[in-house]
Amino acid sequence: MKNLVAIWIWLCAWLNCAGWLLSAIHQLNTVGYIAALIVWFATLFIWRKIFFCTTPPRSSDSYVRKFSRRFKKPFPLAFLMIAALAFLGGAIHAPNNYDGLAYRVPRILQWLAAGQWHWIHTIFPRVNNRACGIEWLTAPVIALSRSDRLLFLLNFIPFLFLPGLIYSVLTRLGVRPRVAWHWMWLAPTGYCFLLQAGSISNDAFAAPFALAAIDFALRAKISERPGELFISILAASLLTSAKTGNMPLGLPWAIAVLPSLRLLLRWPVTTAGVCIIALFASFLPTAYLNYRYCHDWSGLSLENIQSQPGMPLRTVSNIALITVLNISPPVFPEADRWNHFVQEAIPPHLNQQLHQAVIEPGAAELQVPEMQMEENAGLGFGVTVLLLVSTLVAAVRSRKSSFLLRLHPTDELWRTALVLTPWVSTLALLSQSEVYPIGRILAPFYPLLLPLLLLSPVQEQLVKKIWWRVAAFLVFAMAAGLLTISPARPLFPVNAMLAKIQSSNSNSKLSQRIQTVYSVYHDRNNVFAPILDSLPPGVKTLGFISYDDPETALWQPFGSRRVIDVCPSDSPADLKAQGIEYIVAKDAIFGKQFPPLDDWLKTVNAQVVEKFKLDMRADGEGADWMILKLN
Repeated sequence: MKNLVAIWIWLCAWLNCAGWLLSAIHQLNTVGYIAALIVWFATLFIWRKIFFCTTPPRSSDSYVRKFSRRFKKPFPLAFLMIAALAFLGGAIHAPNNYDGLAYRVPRILQWLAAGQWHWIHTIFPRVNNRACGIEWLTAPVIALSRSDRLLFLLNFIPFLFLPGLIYSVLTRLGVRPRVAWHWMWLAPTGYCFLLQAGSISNDAFAAPFALAAIDFALRAKISERPGELFISILAASLLTSAKTGNMPLGLPWAIAVLPSLRLLLRWPVTTAGVCIIALFASFLPTAYLNYRYCHDWSGLSLENIQSQPGMPLRTVSNIALITVLNISPPVFPEADRWNHFVQEAIPPHLNQQLHQAVIEPGAAELQVPEMQMEENAGLGFGVTVLLLVSTLVAAVRSRKSSFLLRLHPTDELWRTALVLTPWVSTLALLSQSEVYPIGRILAPFYPLLLPLLLLSPVQEQLVKKIWWRVAAFLVFAMAAGLLTISPARPLFPVNAMLAKIQSSNSNSKLSQRIQTVYSVYHDRNNVFAPILDSLPPGVKTLGFISYDDPETALWQPFGSRRVIDVCPSDSPADLKAQGIEYIVAKDAIFGKQFPPLDDWLKTVNAQVVEKFKLDMRADGEGADWMILKLN
C-alpha cells in the first residue's frame, strides 16, 4: 500500500507540473500529455530506489492469499462492499456535481481548446481564481478519453487509500493497533468520503494527501530515508493545490516533518528537483496568477467576498453548524420543521449578528438538509455518533487521563503537538469560514482529528464489546443504504420509480419533492440537451451568458463545439471575430450582471430565437433560458 500511495502522489504532483509546463509551450493537448506521461514513467524508473520500498516483491499468489484472508473478516468485507457500491454508482451515472460541471470541468475544456492555461474572459470568476489541483488531473483524462465518464476515478482511487493511511497515522501517533484497525474501516464510511468516492467533487480528494503528508513524515523520522520525506513534501503541496481551505493543515505537517529536515542535505540535487515540483504542484502558481490579474493572491476580490467582523461568534456558529450537520440523520423528513424551529428559537438580535458574521444564510440559520448529499455532507451521523459515544465511554471508564497526553520528554512533547495541532488548524478554518457547506470542506481534517479521541486504552476494550460491534455494523448499513438511495447516483431503478410517481398523479408534497430531486440530478450532465437540439446543425462555436451554471453540458459531446463566455463589454465586432452567431443566455442575469435584455439586444443587434425552462438545481425552481441569434 505504501508504494501505491507514493506512486499516486508522485503522479498527481507530476501532472500538476505538466499542466503548467505544457501550457507554457502551448502543448496542452493529447500529444503533450502522452509525452508528459512517458517522462513520468522514465523519472519513476530512475528515482525508484529513492522514493519506493525496494524489498523483493511478493508472488501474485501471496497477494491473492493475503487479500482473501483480509476480506474474509467482517469489517474489511463490509468496507469492500461499500466501496463496490461507490464504484458502481460512479461507473453507471454521468458526473453531476454542480460545482464540477459549472467551473472545474469547463475551465479544463477552455484550456484544452486553447492549448494552454489562460485567464478566461468571463463574468464567473471561479473558473479563474480557484485552486487547480484536481483540474490538472482532470485534463489528461479528458484529453485522452474525450469524455467525463472516467473522472470519478480521481476520487475513487484515493478513497481506497484511506483505510491504510488512517491505520498507519493512528498507530504512529499512539493509538492501539486493535483500535486503529477497526476505525480504519469505519472512518472512510463518513458520508463526505463515501458520497464523493464516485463523484467529481474535490473535498475528500485531498484527505489522502493530508494523511500521507503526516504518515510519510513520521516514516522518514524512523527510517531516515529521504524518499519518504520527499513524498511527504509532495503530498503537502498537493494538499494546498486541492483547496486553499486546506492550508491550515500545514501546521501539523510542519511539526511532523521538522525532525527529518536534515535528510534533505543527503541528496541536494534530488531535493532541489523535488522542491521545484512541489512548488508547481502547490497553490503557489495560482496564487501568483491571481495576484497578477486581480492583485489578490486568493482571488476572492473578484467575487466581492470580504471578511466580515465577528470571528469569535463565527467560530462558535460554525462549531454549532458542523455539530448539527454531522448528527443529522442520513434521511431527515423533518428537516423543514427543524429549520423553522431553530429560526424561532434564535433571538432576533443574535440572528442578526449571525447573518453579519457569515455570507450564506444556511450557515447562520443552522439549517439541516432533508438527505445527506455530497454538496453538504460531513463525517455523517453514523461515524460521528459512534465516535462520540466511544470517546465519552472511554472518558468515563478511564482512571487516568483519557487522552494520555505527555509534555515530556521532548519526543513525547513533539507527538502531543502532532495530536493537538489538527484541532488548532480546524479552529483556524472555522474562525474564517463564512459558507454553509463547511461539513464537506472539513473532509481532509476529519481523519487527523481521530488520534486525540482514540488514544485512551479503554478504546481497546470497547471494540471487543458486542454492543460496539453491533453499532459499527449499523454504521456500515446506514452508509450502504445512503449510497443506494443517493439522488446523485441511485443504485435502484429510479426511472421506474419516477414513472410510477408521474402515473399516480400524486399531489403530495413529498412525492413532488422526490420527483424533482431525482430528476434534476439525473438530467444535470445533459441539462442543455433541449437547447442543443434546437440549434442549427453544425454550430461549432457557441456563446454563453450565465453565472454559476453547469456549462459542461453545452460542450457535450466533447470536441463537437467550443463554448465562449460572453461579457457585457463585448461588442458585436468582438462576438463576430470569435465566430459566435448563436448565444445561450440565462434570462435572470439581465438587469443584474448584464444590462436589461432589450437594451443589450439592441446594443449587439441580436434577437431572441426560442425560450426554454430548465431545472438545474434541486430547489424546485426552474430557470428561464434563451437562444439568441446575432443579426
